Amino acid sequence: MAESIRVRFAPSPTGKVHIGNIRAAIFNWLYARHVGGQFLLRVEDTDLERSTPEAIQALLDCMKWLRLDWDGEILYQTSQRAHHLEVAEELLRRGLAYRENKGGAGECVIFRMPKEGVIEYDDLVKGRMRKKAKDTQDFVIVRSDGSPVFHLANVLDDITQGVTHIIRGDDHVENTFKHIQLFKALGAPIPRYAHLPMIVNNQGKPYSKRDGSAFVGEFRELGFLPDALFNYLALLGWAPGDDREVMTREEMVAAFDFAKCKASPARFDLRKLTWMNGEYVARQPRADFEAAFDARLAAAGLPAEPLGGHRAELLAEIQPRTKTYGDVPDNCRWFFAEDYPFDEKAVAKRLRGEGVPALLDEVAAAAEALPDFTVAALEAAVRGLAEAKGVGLGALVHPIRVAVSGRAEGPGLFETLWLLGRERTLRRLRGTAAKLREGAL
Repeated sequence: MAESIRVRFAPSPTGKVHIGNIRAAIFNWLYARHVGGQFLLRVEDTDLERSTPEAIQALLDCMKWLRLDWDGEILYQTSQRAHHLEVAEELLRRGLAYRENKGGAGECVIFRMPKEGVIEYDDLVKGRMRKKAKDTQDFVIVRSDGSPVFHLANVLDDITQGVTHIIRGDDHVENTFKHIQLFKALGAPIPRYAHLPMIVNNQGKPYSKRDGSAFVGEFRELGFLPDALFNYLALLGWAPGDDREVMTREEMVAAFDFAKCKASPARFDLRKLTWMNGEYVARQPRADFEAAFDARLAAAGLPAEPLGGHRAELLAEIQPRTKTYGDVPDNCRWFFAEDYPFDEKAVAKRLRGEGVPALLDEVAAAAEALPDFTVAALEAAVRGLAEAKGVGLGALVHPIRVAVSGRAEGPGLFETLWLLGRERTLRRLRGTAAKLREGAL
């Protein structure tokens, strides 16, 4: 029955939430919402040095930012410690565990694994999983200092919360064989398991901070939208079965199915995420874009009003070209300040050719002579100049763009010149030409 399905996200908060961990939360959330079950949150806070109140709050902030709402109260693992230890004593009394001194530091409690037969289960992603009992080893469930080990605490908390499906990374596959035996020893129903593929880098190795941004907070700081990150991570190991990529939460919930999950590693592609984020930015209501845009301008010390005015028109040009909000200050500084930097590669490619200073002066003269400084008039003037010189339009467009903005890309050139205004356009064209002649660029 769908209403009885219960899944959980059980992170160990350390202050930073890795995208691999939050991807597991997303899959749990999607499955719960798809079947009408419950998505539970358990904080495994037994590492008292790292699981500080600040680390726990960072975890909760991350989940709220991604709109991963959970059902019911949060279960904190430390609150269950007495129960964990009681069960360990019960296993000792029943002969299913034994004490052993390891290294003279005190006695640990060890769980007995079977020595005959096969441990097996049907994984919802990886299929039938089997392991000979003789290939397993007994394992510690209570340390010598009296603290429960992950294996015992994890299983007991799943029983306490009535978890029916455990969805986690496939780095837990070996743990699952141990956990199944614990469930059996405790006479509890064995949950269904789904082990998600690892997230890997371009070399096929586990994705880590050495490969770039790896924590949710970093993507937030870089200006990625929560819905875009959610959407992208949901597609790492799952696909709806058609060509859809940019999907609403409702569409993902409706389409989610473990039969469409992949067992092979999922490669993290920052370019793909950046493209997807740009799609989300382009679809934002203008008011939302404007608020985020202004916040980035303010953080960079830039004024809200562009030099040439026409704020609404400028936003209309910039929004569909914005990939992440972190790019905003650098991508449009030249609209808000005169001290804009020049991209060295763009200068080398577009401005250092023979005759470019004279060309820029000719464009300035043509723009200055226009009766009306409009987009259409600017385009006609530049096209006419290109035809007169017997060159393609690009031979003029590219140098003009770099001269007035310092960049090789941006909004449409003629819209850009109109937004800057006649006086500023002429000053930048002639100023860049002078710098080229002086060797200052």
